[in-house]
Amino acid sequence: MQNDKPVLPRRKFLGTLTKAGLFGAATLAPGARAAATAVSAPNAETAADAHAFLCQPYLQHPMPDGMTVMWLSNKPTYSWVEYGETEALGTTAHHASAGIVDSYNNLHRIRLSHLKPGTTYHYRVHSKEIVEFRPYKLTYGDTLVSDIHTFTTPALKPAEASWLVINDIHDRPESIPHLTGLAKQPYDFVFLNGDVFDYQEDEKQIIDHLLAPAGKAFASKTPFIFTRGNHETRGKYRRELANYFDGGYIFDRAWGPVHFTVLDTGEDKPDDHPVYAGIVNFDEYRRQQAENLKKIVASPAFKKAKFRVVMMHIPHYYSGDWHGPTHCREMFADIFEKAGIDLFIAGHTHKMGIHQPVKGQHSYPIVIGGGPKDGNRTLIQVKATEKDLQLVMLKDDGSEFGKVDLKSKR
Repeated sequence: MQNDKPVLPRRKFLGTLTKAGLFGAATLAPGARAAATAVSAPNAETAADAHAFLCQPYLQHPMPDGMTVMWLSNKPTYSWVEYGETEALGTTAHHASAGIVDSYNNLHRIRLSHLKPGTTYHYRVHSKEIVEFRPYKLTYGDTLVSDIHTFTTPALKPAEASWLVINDIHDRPESIPHLTGLAKQPYDFVFLNGDVFDYQEDEKQIIDHLLAPAGKAFASKTPFIFTRGNHETRGKYRRELANYFDGGYIFDRAWGPVHFTVLDTGEDKPDDHPVYAGIVNFDEYRRQQAENLKKIVASPAFKKAKFRVVMMHIPHYYSGDWHGPTHCREMFADIFEKAGIDLFIAGHTHKMGIHQPVKGQHSYPIVIGGGPKDGNRTLIQVKATEKDLQLVMLKDDGSEFGKVDLKSKR
């Protein structure tokens, strides 16, 4: 689009262009929305001045009674979400803490609570620019309004669970729409199993290489869950990365017939390796996770699950004898065996593989996704019911690499 005139003479109204393409064209406030004309892409000079969304809204932390909506704007704003069971919407939510409503920020995280399980909701997000913020005077500017999107909350006791796994795309954002586009059946969420990035330099990298392409492909309608790979522990912006997700890198969760345990495997070299310059402590971090894992596998939710699935980036077998894999084996392998997990999914090696149980090592299949290059990328799709779990690994041309079929032992 050429930057000749504003869409309406009273407003400046522009979308934004990222390296991965155009995402989240802004719209006008409700009173002027009907008269607005969508705008494609500003030139760089105008983008620096115009109030714009930096990505479409994306969904996090799905629960039967709640969903988190996140997005970014390029200027400080007061932001909120309109939502409801129809396109009429009707309910408004913002986030407040200790009596103060979130405002004058660019990264927006709003939890929609008290939702109905198994229900489809419509929503849109609003960001009102704060031009000036004085102690006793606040001046607003333009309001951006997104398109209306939908999501469906998980059922209270779903009869099945289905999800996709992507790993090791290493700053290749085009892989996100390509791989998720290979899915051959509906899915509840997408799990990003580490090394989405090579390292973290700044916010723009996170937007351009994950949030914008994911929002365009699926994340405004279907949530994703993110855990770190070893490459997400690198770079000057690594500590800020967690701010862009809701739920943490480590968690356990029951979803219908499946209990998920997600671990954060950290770096693959010893903590005292010169490249870390003395500023990492992953051995202790993994030890702490092992202690927590003992509590998870003793929980009623884990024990009664029809299928027990563990997902983490570095596999404890089939990934060489570097410190990271061997320390993961030392910390977690015995716990997995004694607890009787049913399936393990990892990445890291850039070598796709489906490894069946081996007596004396692991009594469960170990599935390892591929690497970032064309021809070596993979999509893992899993579906579980009360009786069966089927995993299919697809290559990036859509052909089937292999699969796992399990029957519930419980």
